[in-house]
Amino acid sequence: MLHVVHINSETGYSGGEAQIFMLLEGLRARGHEVVLICPPDSASEGEAPSRGLAHRTVAMRNQTDLAAVVRLRREIAAARADVVHLHTGRANWLGGLAARWAGVPAVSTRRMDRRVRPGLGTRLLYGTLLQRTAAISPAVRDLLIAGGVPADDVEVIVDAVDPQALRPAHFRDAVRTRLGASDDDCVLLAVAALVRRKGVDVLLEAVAGLGAAGTRAPLWIVGEGAERPILEQQARSIGVASQVSFFGRRDDIADLLHAADVVVVPSRREGMGVAALEAMAAGRAVVASDVGGLGYAVVHERTGLLVPPEDAAALASGLARLIRDPELRQRLAAEGPRRIAEEFLPQQMIDAYEKLYLRMALRSPLPAAGRGLGG
Repeated sequence: MLHVVHINSETGYSGGEAQIFMLLEGLRARGHEVVLICPPDSASEGEAPSRGLAHRTVAMRNQTDLAAVVRLRREIAAARADVVHLHTGRANWLGGLAARWAGVPAVSTRRMDRRVRPGLGTRLLYGTLLQRTAAISPAVRDLLIAGGVPADDVEVIVDAVDPQALRPAHFRDAVRTRLGASDDDCVLLAVAALVRRKGVDVLLEAVAGLGAAGTRAPLWIVGEGAERPILEQQARSIGVASQVSFFGRRDDIADLLHAADVVVVPSRREGMGVAALEAMAAGRAVVASDVGGLGYAVVHERTGLLVPPEDAAALASGLARLIRDPELRQRLAAEGPRRIAEEFLPQQMIDAYEKLYLRMALRSPLPAAGRGLGG
């Protein structure tokens, strides 16, 4: 049995947090002791007890919050941690310092497909504070290596999706009728935070392009974010507001996936793209930007269509193909669950992390640093 402390500094709940809780529950089911450390009043603080998971709260105000480092070190010691798993950039620094101080090996999961800047900070973080880094896609791994992280210290552990969690609660026809879609409609669905990185503005332009070419398709947009008012105004200004529904945050994603016909993931950047994984697990054809992990998860012409990012015309063309060709939609949709079974199931992700933890825990212990700093 391993004792694993997970540190997440985010206050909200998004795809990354869903992956963390999937991992925590999977490790607990295998007999490991897991503890989640998160900020007070965060979404994770509310979620952990609802799942019966041990958790502690530590305020992590910024990357130089030394008081947080002291408290994290105490929590790591109290948990008798064999490994510390860090899940965000702020957690990397604060938890990395605390783990190094306590002499416990630390691993980080890198989710973002942003460039890693070479330099002293990167060498300190990835060369001293972290013993391993898990990239959620080959694209993220390549960015880490390009930024100076030693290739031997990076491995790919992809995100996962649980097909059983995507079983709909209501019949497809009933959901479509309730949401105003007819039998003949090819319904498009986008599940995304409404921020620029997700490219929803490009999708709206693509829908307008479809209309100009004589093709009309309802678009359901699920998610919240700072850009929602801007996107709603854009939909009105380009004349597609009547066919676009902004649903906000929803708890019935499984129903919506099964009621829709095509899932669209128009991101400008994406470490992996859980929305695409969920769509494939639910047996839905996908049209996605060929960026980051999306270009790895979605197999072009097998499980979906990949298009260049920020190219509304190309996105519209891909959508038009699927709208006009039900047989193609069905063929792509049928391959989705098979693709998920290849490497994106929860047990596969949990296996990979469990093996990584064991390798780290069995290495020679790190010398604890700074014993005189209040420890």
